[in-house]
Amino acid sequence: MAILDVFDVSGSGMAAQSLRLNTTASNLANANSVAENPEDTYRARYPVFQARLEDALDPSSTAVQVPGIIESDKPLQVRYEPNHPYANDEGYVTYPNVSVVEEMTNMISASRSFQMNVEVMNTAKTLAERVLSLGQ
Repeated sequence: MAILDVFDVSGSGMAAQSLRLNTTASNLANANSVAENPEDTYRARYPVFQARLEDALDPSSTAVQVPGIIESDKPLQVRYEPNHPYANDEGYVTYPNVSVVEEMTNMISASRSFQMNVEVMNTAKTLAERVLSLGQ
């Protein structure tokens, strides 16, 4: 793996974690949203990460890609609120399947992963600068 490949790998990791942070923020923003129709209720979304081989002959050079974002298949939350305007005939309101605790954990994990990728990039930059200064 060349020194410049480190920048590609950590850069793709930062982009993936940034997308994860945005998805988590979207989940948190919609945690208490309701819809008149249960089929229209927001469902938690999560990015899918996948290793991307840059060169089939060099398996050590991998990067991260996000082939898509999936919706959670966990059941929606149903609460008894007979006075709510979106309550069904039995008095139940359907809320998203977003767990605020789980999303906060995801946010902390994504933030730390992003920071680690920044540290890797900074370390690679420092090493490259030192290698260049050897020739002086």
